[in-house]
Amino acid sequence: MTRLWKFIPVSPLAAPLAHEAGLTPLQAQLLLNRGISTARLAETFLNPRLAHLADPMGLKDMDRAVDLIRRAVRERVKITIYGDYDADGLTAAALLHNFFTDLGLRPSCYIPDRLNEGYGLNRAAVRKIAADGTRLLITVDCGVSSAGEISLARELGMEVVVTDHHRVPAGTAPSWPLVNPHRPDCDFPFKELSGVGVAFFLAVAVRGALRGDGWFARRPEPDLRRYLDLVALGTVADRVPLVDQNRLLVHSGLAVMPETRWAGIRAMTASAGITGPAISSDDLAFRMAPRLNAAGRVGDAGTGLEILTAPDPSTADDLARRLNQANAERQNLEKAVMDRIAAREATAGGFGDRRTFVFAGEGWHRGVLGIVASRLVDRYHRPVLVFGIEDGMAFGSGRSVDGFDLYRALSRMDGLFERFGGHAHAAGITLKAERLDRLRDELEMLAASPDEGLDPRDLVPSIEVDAEITLDHLTSGVIRDINALGPFGEKNPEPVLFSRSLKVLASRVVGGRHLKLTVRQDEKTFEAIGFGMGGRHPLSGKTLHMIFTPELSFWQGSERIQLRIADLREAGVFGQ
Repeated sequence: MTRLWKFIPVSPLAAPLAHEAGLTPLQAQLLLNRGISTARLAETFLNPRLAHLADPMGLKDMDRAVDLIRRAVRERVKITIYGDYDADGLTAAALLHNFFTDLGLRPSCYIPDRLNEGYGLNRAAVRKIAADGTRLLITVDCGVSSAGEISLARELGMEVVVTDHHRVPAGTAPSWPLVNPHRPDCDFPFKELSGVGVAFFLAVAVRGALRGDGWFARRPEPDLRRYLDLVALGTVADRVPLVDQNRLLVHSGLAVMPETRWAGIRAMTASAGITGPAISSDDLAFRMAPRLNAAGRVGDAGTGLEILTAPDPSTADDLARRLNQANAERQNLEKAVMDRIAAREATAGGFGDRRTFVFAGEGWHRGVLGIVASRLVDRYHRPVLVFGIEDGMAFGSGRSVDGFDLYRALSRMDGLFERFGGHAHAAGITLKAERLDRLRDELEMLAASPDEGLDPRDLVPSIEVDAEITLDHLTSGVIRDINALGPFGEKNPEPVLFSRSLKVLASRVVGGRHLKLTVRQDEKTFEAIGFGMGGRHPLSGKTLHMIFTPELSFWQGSERIQLRIADLREAGVFGQ
């Protein structure tokens, strides 16, 4: 699919900012492109420090939550942490489990089964937890929509603390502590924390209260900096914006990770093939998080919690092998569904000019439908819903594009569903299979409506280009200046640069599907790699305009620059 190149114009503020903050002009432009417009903000962004973390007591109800927990700690009552089966929920549960263990307690954890229990609290689990002697139930990454289940827990004699980061349903006014930055009455300065981020702030607040109580006079005090690798993993995996507080947490967590205290993190790093002295946010997003998520998608999510709380390397290594097996199974299941959809497209001769796609099939594994929907959005740049049909019911996941609020659209047809939830870009849906055709038609009508539908421009994928550069200005120092803006992720993407009129000296396919080029501009020559672009070969002898991210690699002890291609066009057909 042809992508639109959107060039961000050079800001007139770049030169003044570079002078005032002691930056290069390119760094200043990149920061301005990300909304960093003053020297003070630039200093904070480029040199994130834990001293800049917000006060956890600024979260609404944190004081009430801390009071309940410090009392439970003093009285040594049984605490159960109720999490979720994705990486964010698993790291949040592991963080609190390890924290309470460091305090000398023996906490329990409960992770619901994706297929049999679904997301969030359920009554059967609440009864089981109460019967097991729990006196304090703490939720992480869930609970904000579970008023009925929480009321049951309290009727069964448990105190409840809810920590969550999902949108708060209208009219929510709980009598139990609800720690969630999205509460409309919460004055916390940053709203986009992950579930594990909220859990970390809870641990910081509890530790502070216990310190004030003199709890650590004769006990070791947990060093919460050593927990930040768990926070980084869950935060990156949940794809929350990597700005402000999230950026501080992930930056600090990546620094901790090479010397992690957790046997499970060490085992996962090794099994994912991550080598070298530094670990990147891409390593977390594309190597570690899929393995952690795989257990909950195709097997027992408890395996993901076990590895993050593993007591020794031997146990962790065994669990890492199990996660690798689950991830391989997940990949096979995902490919099977993608192949079925591709076969339908081939049979139908394409899907026409629809603005939305709804796919469904008997027996499609529920654990991979969200990933399939995401891949299809990348392929078609349309909102996509994917359903597996079981016994007359359709269980599905949806993903959307900028410009179309999927949650709001589904809310318009609430009567169709047995249940649904989500946000602007993602949703989970259950309905009777016989209603799928109606859902398909109504979703398309909403997407085509003149008032709230998709503008045709929303259906064209685009890439924002940060700046133009000539290859003779591309040095290892420039790349280090660019990398100083990391860690990269949501709302802080890797910078994309543009160079024009590159002569292709050599073109080949590597790894079966990747494009490898040697390009020259004037007297400067670099290697370039285009992942998944092998179909563009051969290009030898052609002159190209290219957008790319430059990166440093090391080969046999020497440093070299490589261009990671985002897109390319032949000179002469360039145009916006």
